[in-house]
Formats: sequence, structure tokens, C-alpha cells
Amino acid sequence: MEVIRLLVEDIVEPTRVDLYLSRELNDISRSYIQKLIKSGKVKVNGEVIESKKYKVNENDEIHITIPEPEKLKLEPENIPIDIVYEDDDVLVVNKPQGMVVHPAPGHYSKTLVNALLYHCNNLSSINGIIRPGIVHRIDKDTSGLLMIAKNDRAHNFLAKQLKEHSITRIYMAVVHGKIKEDSGTIDAPIGRHPVNRLKWTVTENNSKRAVTHFEVVKRYKNYTLVKLKLETGRTHQIRVHMSYIGYPLVGDPLYGIKKEKFNLKGQVLHAKKLGFIHPSTLEYIEFDSQLPTYFKEILRKIELIS
Repeated sequence: MEVIRLLVEDIVEPTRVDLYLSRELNDISRSYIQKLIKSGKVKVNGEVIESKKYKVNENDEIHITIPEPEKLKLEPENIPIDIVYEDDDVLVVNKPQGMVVHPAPGHYSKTLVNALLYHCNNLSSINGIIRPGIVHRIDKDTSGLLMIAKNDRAHNFLAKQLKEHSITRIYMAVVHGKIKEDSGTIDAPIGRHPVNRLKWTVTENNSKRAVTHFEVVKRYKNYTLVKLKLETGRTHQIRVHMSYIGYPLVGDPLYGIKKEKFNLKGQVLHAKKLGFIHPSTLEYIEFDSQLPTYFKEILRKIELIS
């Protein structure tokens, strides 16, 4: 059992609790949140709430009790996936925005893992039944390239490269504000947020070193298109680091601006380039992907208002 504590922040008017939580708990579905409310698992200021229509206010404290995960038998699902590369050891897929990588509360189907189980006869077992083949992950609302291990030997080989920070991972993002520097490095440790356990933050307490390199691609009136290279790979690293230096990602529901001009489903962040040493050939291979439609559409809208 897990208890999540949230302090309600940055709302201008009373907001329905299920809407607020579905926005803040980005990896948990709204229907699952409603189920938790109905079963008495959500408290506001110490009192159990009984309706999803209950409205929370600024500085309310919410406690959500997440039950132990169900014993699952994951089902293969015939979901189309964009396979960039495949052999007996490795798959590289281009994940769309909005797809969860592996099952989590409220997302036990329609994940990338469900799609992979349908497509592949074999996946590595190192990360257990819930995450077969998953060596690393990107957030639900981040699109782009991911490598998948088909066997345990390949998984260990790729995981070692991740640990040594030798894998090439380059992202494209659109951020609020006009970055003055042409390039720079953010070297700031990241750890759990002291209040909101779904957030990460720059902190010296119980943190790990995190390094992100950025380069300006294009400046707009109030926005910047930026290329980012990960040296380390902490949870939410790009989102936390860009917010920390004052340029949060456009559309980011956790670290960005709450009131956006655009009707977005999540942060405008795309894992564009991925490179690693192949576990069998020992040769370096690299893959690049085009910016997805949602990303290009945001750039088009920004161009019109700049």
C-alpha cells in the first residue's frame, strides 16, 4: 500500500478533485482516481471525500491511498507500434505521445508492453512480469525512441551502458521564454519533492547528480525550440532542469505553466535520437526520428503568434 500526499497549489478557483488529481497524477487514469474516491481512499484535510465532484481549494492537503497492485496476467494486445529497428536482441520503437510504457495503476492495458507482447515471442525478464523488455522508459506524454531488450543478455548489456552514461539520448523540446545563451549545461542534483511525491526537484537532500546539456535551435517571441542531450537519466530530468533554470516545457502539467494558450495533452518533448553499442555486434548504432505531428503543429501555432 502506498500513500501519496499532495498540497494543492496554483489553482485560481475551486476545482473538482478528480480533475485536479488526474492532472497532477499524470501516470494514473481519471477513471482509476474516481474508483479510489468511491472506495474511500481519498482524503482532503484529513476527511474522507465521497464524491468525485468535491472541489478542492488552494492549500488543501490531499492524501490518496493506492492499494497493492493486482496480481496480473498481462495480455498481448494488437496495438500498432512504430518499429524503427529489430533483430534477435533489440527492438527500437518510436513511442507516440499519450502511450504508457508499462502497466501502472489505472493503466493495465493499451500500454507499450501490451503491444510488445503481441509483436514479440521473446522479451527480457529482468524487470519482471510488469516490464518485460523495458530497459529504460519515457513519460506517457513524451514521444520518441526507446530501446527494448529481447533477452536477458541484451538487457544487461544495454543497462550497463545506461549506468555508464554512454548511450546517446537527444531530445527536442519547446520551452516557455526566450533563452539568451546559445548553449549551456545544467548540472544540478535531482531528488524527490518533499511534499508532492510525484514530483522531482533540484535538491541536495537524498538526490543524485543530474546533468543536461542544451542548445538553442530557434528563438520565437516568447518561446524557444531547444535540443537537449542527457548525460544522466534521472526521472523527469529534462522537465525538472528546464523548469529550474526558468524555462519550463510548454504543456508540462507538473512543472510548467498551469494556464496554457494551447490545448495540449502534455509536455512538448520528443526523444529524437538514440544511439548505443549493439549487444552482439559490439558496433555503435544510432537512430533518428522525425518530429511528430503534435510537435510540428505547436511550432506552427507559435510561428503564427510570434
